[in-house]
Parts: sequence; C-alpha cells; structure tokens
Amino acid sequence: MTTLKVGVEVVGAHDLLPKDGQGSCSAFVELQFDHQKFRTSTKEKDQNPVWNESFYFNVSDPQNLATLSLDAYIYHHNKISNSRTCIGKVSITGSSFVAQSDAVVLHYPLEKRNFFSRVKGELGLKVFFTDDPSINSSSPNLGMESDSRFIDEIQNSNAKSSSSDRKLKRRTFHHLSNNAQQQPPGPINYASNDMRPEPLGPRIVRMFSGSAFQPPDYALKETSPYLGGGQIVGGRVIKGQRPVSTYDLVEQMRYLFVRVVKARDLPSMDMTGGLDPYVEVRVGNYKGKTRHYEKKQNPEWNEVFAFAKENVQSSVLEVVVKDKDMLKDDFVGVVRFDLHEIPSRVPPDSPLAPEWYRLEKKNREKMGKGELMLAVWNGTQADEAFPEAWHSDSMAISSDGSSDYTSHGRSKVYHSPRLWYVRVGVIAAQDLLVSDKNRFPDAVVKAQIGNQIFRTKPVQSRSLNPIWNEEFMFVSAEPFEEHLVLSVEDRLAPNKDETIGVVVVPLSTVEKRADDRYVRSRWYNLEKSLSAAADGEHHSKKDKFSTRIHLQVSLDGGYHVLDESTQYSSDLRPTAKQLWKPPIGVLEVGILNADGLHPMKTRDGKGTSDTYCVAKYGQKWVRTRTIIDSLGPKYNEQYTWEVFDQATVLTVGVFDNSQIGGGNNRDLNIGKVRIRISTLQTGRVYTHNYPLLVLHPSGVKKMGELHLAIRFSCTSMANMMFQYSKPLLPKMHYARPLTVIQQDLLRHQAVNIVAARLGRAEPPLRREVIEYMSDAHSHLWSMRRSKANFFRLMSVFSGIISVGKWFGEVCSWKNPITTVLVHLLYVMLICFPDLIFPTVFLYMVLIGLWNYRFRPKYPPHMNTRISHADAVHPDELDEEFDSFPTQKGPDIVRMRYDRLRSVAGKIQTVVGDVATQGERLQALLSWRDPRATLIYILFCLVCAIVVYITPFQVLLLMGGFYVMRHPKFRHKMPSAPVSFFRRLPAMTDSML
Repeated sequence: MTTLKVGVEVVGAHDLLPKDGQGSCSAFVELQFDHQKFRTSTKEKDQNPVWNESFYFNVSDPQNLATLSLDAYIYHHNKISNSRTCIGKVSITGSSFVAQSDAVVLHYPLEKRNFFSRVKGELGLKVFFTDDPSINSSSPNLGMESDSRFIDEIQNSNAKSSSSDRKLKRRTFHHLSNNAQQQPPGPINYASNDMRPEPLGPRIVRMFSGSAFQPPDYALKETSPYLGGGQIVGGRVIKGQRPVSTYDLVEQMRYLFVRVVKARDLPSMDMTGGLDPYVEVRVGNYKGKTRHYEKKQNPEWNEVFAFAKENVQSSVLEVVVKDKDMLKDDFVGVVRFDLHEIPSRVPPDSPLAPEWYRLEKKNREKMGKGELMLAVWNGTQADEAFPEAWHSDSMAISSDGSSDYTSHGRSKVYHSPRLWYVRVGVIAAQDLLVSDKNRFPDAVVKAQIGNQIFRTKPVQSRSLNPIWNEEFMFVSAEPFEEHLVLSVEDRLAPNKDETIGVVVVPLSTVEKRADDRYVRSRWYNLEKSLSAAADGEHHSKKDKFSTRIHLQVSLDGGYHVLDESTQYSSDLRPTAKQLWKPPIGVLEVGILNADGLHPMKTRDGKGTSDTYCVAKYGQKWVRTRTIIDSLGPKYNEQYTWEVFDQATVLTVGVFDNSQIGGGNNRDLNIGKVRIRISTLQTGRVYTHNYPLLVLHPSGVKKMGELHLAIRFSCTSMANMMFQYSKPLLPKMHYARPLTVIQQDLLRHQAVNIVAARLGRAEPPLRREVIEYMSDAHSHLWSMRRSKANFFRLMSVFSGIISVGKWFGEVCSWKNPITTVLVHLLYVMLICFPDLIFPTVFLYMVLIGLWNYRFRPKYPPHMNTRISHADAVHPDELDEEFDSFPTQKGPDIVRMRYDRLRSVAGKIQTVVGDVATQGERLQALLSWRDPRATLIYILFCLVCAIVVYITPFQVLLLMGGFYVMRHPKFRHKMPSAPVSFFRRLPAMTDSML
C-alpha cells in the first residue's frame, strides 16, 4: 500500500460574506479529495476566522495524482435551523501540488459554487504531498470536537438505512471526474461515511423563461412602510390615527432642535480680561459646537443643532458656554433643560421665539452675570430649521465624545446652469496682414470658448481674402463668464503657426434666437493680441484700416442641450423659456433609507460607510445629508419636481462621502436607480427596495438596497395624453438636426460645464458624482454592452421569428387541424378583403387585453441579464474599466485588438452577405448575366399575361395553397426560383 499522502493546512479566511443577518457568519471548511472528506471546527460570529488545522488524505493511486483535485468548501452554520449555506469554494488541481519543503501558504479567492451564488473573500491554504510513513491520515472526526451537534448527527446517521446512504453518496460525489468514477471500488477511506451532512433549508428554485428575468436577490421588493400619510399597502395610503404630516412620503422622525442665538455680558476668563467664547450643546454622547470668537463678550452665533430622538439616551440637555484656550478650554457657564419639559412645534406654526437664560455654575448656582439666548423645541424633518441644522447622525463621534461636522454633510438643493448652444459660422476674412509679404497665407481660424476648441480647414487661396464657410457648435452656460475667442493663424509648417489676428466676442452681446430664423452676419476687426482684442472697440476707433473677419454668431435657444443620453433624459425642454409648456404633473420622491450597504472604508478597525444620496430630475439636483458611520442609514427626506414630459427618467444615486475628516479623495459610487415616469400610475405611491447593482472589474455586485417612496400626480390627464402625439425633442432638433458626432461631443462638454458649476457650490457636488449620474462615459466601447445590445435586438425580432416558426409548422402540417383552420381563414380574407385590416387591428386589441393580466406591477429596474453582466468574461470587464487611452501592456492590447478584429470580421461577413443578396436583385435586369436576364424578362412577360387574364383573388388563393401545401407534395431540393436567384451574379468577384 502506498504511503503517499496529501496534506492540507487550513490557515484562515478573510472578508467572508455575512450570512446570519447580523453582518457576520459562523464558518467552517469542508475538504474533499479522492473520495475522502474532512471538515474543520466552526468559528462562531467571525468574518475573518483562523483555524490553523491540518488534514492528511490518502492517495489511492499516485500515478493519477495530477488528475485529482482538492475541493475546499466554506459553509455558514445556522444553529437555529441546523443547516448550512455555502459561502464559496476553492478548487486546486493535483498538478499544482508541491513537496512539503516547498509548500507555502497561498490565499485563494473564493469561487462561486453555482451560477446564482454570491461570494467574496479569500481562503488561506497550504497544500503539499509527502511520503513520510510516520504521518497518519486524519481521523474522520478531526476538527469537530467543538461542535457536538455534528457528533449527534454522526451517531444518528449510522442508524439510517443503506438505501439512503447510497442516495447520499450519489448526491455527494457527483462532482468527481469521469476517470475517478470509472475506477473499480477499492478500500477507500470515506471519512464522510460516519458523518451525515446537515439538513439543508428550503431552497427557492425559480424557472426563468426569458432573458429579462434575473436572480431573486437582484429583484425589486415591494414594502408596506408606515409613512407620514399612513401605511402604504399595494400603492394605496391607509390613513392611521396620527395626524397627516406635510412630508407624507417619508417616515416621521423626531428631532430635538436647539437654536443658539447669542450671548451677552459674559464674564472675562483670562488675565487680559478677554474671552474667546463658543457654545457646546450636549445630549448624552453627542456634542455639537459652535464657532468661537476671539475677545468678544457679546457674541452672536445663530446656529441650529438637531439631535435625533431615537439616538438620545439622556433626559437632560446641557448648553455649555466655554472659553477657547490653548491647553484646555475653560468652563464659563451652563444652561440645563429637562427633555420631558421641552415644547413641541408642528409646521406651519411660527418659529419658536428664543429666550434669555441666566447661566449657571457647575453646582447649579446662578451666575452674577452672563446670559444666553436659546430656543429649544421638539420637531420633525418638516421643520424649516432642518436643512440648515447640524445633525447628530451626520456628526462623526470621536473617542473623546466630541463631534466633527463639516459642510460636506448637509442636505442641499442644486440647480443646473442654463445651457445654450452657440452656433459660430466662420465665413471669410479680408486683407490679411502676414509677416512674409512674398507668400500667400495658409490661413486657419481657431475658435475657442473655455476649453472647447475648433479649427477650420486650411485654405490655400492665392489671395489675402480666404473663404471658409464653416460652422461650429459650442456649449455655454448663463451667466456667460467665458467669451468667444477667434484667432486667424498662418500655418508656416506642420507644427508651426503664426497668429495674424485675434477677435473676442462677448457672448452676452450675441443675438439669441428660439427658431431657425436668419441671423445677420457681421464683420469684426482683428487685433494683434488677446489683450488688445478685449478692448477691440477702442482700437477700432483709432485704426481706420485693419484686417477683418466675417462671422455669423447666434445663441440657439430652440434646442434642448443634451447633458444626458436621450434614452434616459430627465428633461427635454428647449433652452428658451418662451418655448416651455406648462407642467403636466408633479413628482414626489421620499428617500427613506438604505439597507445592507457594503463597507466602503475602514474606521476603528471595522468596515463602515459615510453615505449620502443624490437625486436628479430636470435641472434640479438634490443631495441628502451625509449619515456618518452607518451601513443602514435612514435619510427620510422628501423632494418635489415639476414634470413637463412623462417620457423622462428620475435618477437616484448613493455615494460614500470621502471628504469627512478632511479627506480629499473621490466620492465612491455605491449604486444608482433609474425610474421612468411613464411607467408610474398617477396617484399611486410606489414603495420599493431597489437593489444597488454596480459593475466592478470582478463582476456585478449588489452593494445594498435603497428604499424609496415615489408618487406621480397628474394635473391634467388630457394634456398628458396629448403629449404622446408631440415630438420628443424641440423643433430645432428636426429643423436643423445635429449629427451623432456633434451630439456626443456637445454632451461631453455640457457635462463638464455642469460639473464645474455645481462643483463651485457649498457643499460642492463633485465631478465624479455628476459623471456617474449622467453616464458620461457610456459612449466608450464595451464588448459586454455590444453583446447586450445584440441580444436585445434578437429579442425584438423574437416575435417575428416565432411567427415564422409557427407558419412553418402550419406549412408542414404538424397540426392538421390548425393548418385547416388557417386555410379557411385565408380563404375568408381573400374572398372578403375588406376584413383584412379590421381583423389585424382586432387581433392586436385582443393581444393587448390578454397581456393586461401580465402587466408589470413594479417599475422596471436595472437588469443584469439584459445588461449581459451575469455572464461576462473577466477580460471584457477589465477592458471596459480600462482608461481611455489605454494604460495596458502591448500584449494585452494586441490580444484585444485581435479579438475585436475577429468580431468585426463576422460583422463584415454578414454585411457582405446582405450586400450580395441586394446585388443579385439588381442583376435581374442589369444584363450582367445575359441569359439570366433574358429568362427573367420572359418570365415577367408570361406573368403579365397570366395576371391580366386571371382574377387577382384566384392568384392569391393559388399562391397561398401552394405555400401551405402538404409535405407529400414538397421536395427536399430547393425550388426553381430559389435556385435561379442563387445563380445570379454579384459584385463579390470584382472585389480585391
């Protein structure tokens, strides 16, 4: 008997997927090799378990060691149901085993056990082989002493019938290779014979009948929360006994508001008689501080603090006045409030009037001087002071109990700047002055607005009056801070240009138009420098003669400036306000909470996130406050938008704030949700948990869930129904359409302008947030997106393909009854042709009524299968996340280029085949093949005589019966017309 053994040392695991619903898991490892199975002990409530346990497997045939594989499964043990859930697996082939002296610990990334599994983390293993005879194989019960529940399972499993054991064996070892299954049974040590696996819990199996379905974990979940207007059940509001709140789409959250207005007659605290006062508001473990003043005994703050009542674990509110000092801040005085005696305020009541309160010493004695003006009340997020308040759930609690709050944590509403298209027509120039008088200039005009630059084509005219007649489109925003700068340059060499003159056109002086009316052109004098061009009017009065340029400039307000894709745009109105139509409804969105978020950073040794939400619809952006240090933040903020077109999309994104604590990193995107307004029923409240799905280089991941409440209210149903007959975009998009290249370029510039403007707000809405919400990089090449679009196209034609298959079954008489009924229907339609169109439209009505039963109950959401994100190759994802231009090595770029050539070759073949069929049609009468053309002409002559003599209905009946003839009258060979068409010549023989 061989002494060769395979040793496996299970070191530990890292960052395992939580499975117990409390952010942790109870993990153990099960090893399978050569029909043997061992398991480690269970580490309770540990996402980073450490085992350091060793196991040794017998090798039945050393010659087949390279063909065997070691499988390590990590399971989560549920004590309540005594079941286990697979967290991930690692498979190692025998060809990678090394000797014990060369073995090292390797951390293997966990793999999916099946298609719908979710995994993350690593497993540290040390695998080797040894022939040391002193080492014995592991005991079947090794590593299981700590789990008595499994010992009972082992004892009970021996009492089971042998038939159930055989079923268990067949079920356990179905992963073995064919070579192992063909070996005759020998004296193999099945360590699992004495150990029965835990009973598995009920498994949900869903059959997917189409590509639009996706795993249940990625699906939408309807909820029934209690909001300010009552409980939401099935989209209807069931009002409760509580009074209806103004914010009826969010959960009512109680806050303790403290407004610190000012102080007077504060005592001096240092030798110079001065005081650097600030106020510290303390409720339990939460502390909020005002700004401090230097040498001021009558300071004014007028700051508001809001403490969430659910986090308040104290019955006393303390408002302490302190003196800022270098070493330790001095106590000045305090005002205490009993939280049970604080009044409540409900809007629209007037704000609570602040009062003067005498400061007290630490021993509760009144001070001789010093008063503090305060207003303290209980309220909700509907309070007017809520947006500007310093929130306790947005304060980072430090180890000493102090709080850190920045302006980056406040909720704000932003408005995108009003964007205009600037149309610049460069017509001609006159009397160009060049340095070299012996040559004519190779003139080029460079037009620039900000970082947008365009150049005309060089004109090599034999004169000093070149003509271009070119037109450019720019994007600009109100107020017009940047000017249009045009410079005429003489191209002396490929990389050497000489500026002939410059002109600056302030956009505020440019004519605005809302339609396609003619704009008068104008001659502008060129100046020698940019500074001189800025004062062009003054220089033009001094100089009687100068070089001029002929321009036609206008601000086109009849377009909608695209800063999003038209497929999911949130606004379709033109720039000119006089073209705006009245709103058709109101969109109300309640951002309730997020749940199960993945940690985006590490703080104090544990994973956490500082999250906020951004919602965009039209020109209005909203940002919730940042909830610090929470993987299940509760926002409960409600916002409202006017709706001008139902064919628009609301976008809500969740981000991790990287600016808290003085950081200046990029805010990380956690996920986003798109909701099309036309899919919402009017008046219904949609409350759903939306999965936050993000595509990473490692694949699609669910980063958590976002809970939203949405209601679309229509002001006029007739006006909204009439919108369906209107063009999607304004009139100018059809009167003077933009090219696809222009649209992509202008959209990119519009996103940059919006990001620059909103980045100057306080708190700023960062560029990465704007780009992610606007899908600024969706135009870049992606193999995954190309495949997804191809499959979308196939699904569109699937109905036509299904009808073709059904008609093929009718023609083949697969179901004779159906074929006979089709014949009768065909005869009826031919005899009564006036019934054809009514029958078709009635059939569509019936299909629509039938599909009403299967109408979608929930708004559509991100779909991993439609996006082709669940079966994408890792290299394709790596290519999609690569920068532009690429930063990869030459080998990877060459491989991807070859792959792209292969795909393009297939497309090229399909296009060539389609062109061949079209050229064969043209060859029927082109006399390229004289005999074929002669046959076709004679055939057409005979057909003309037959059609003239025979009634048209008879011809249709005969043609239909011929197509649907019985298979006995068919031949397997192609028919004469098909053979004739395939013999026609094409232009392929003329191609190089």
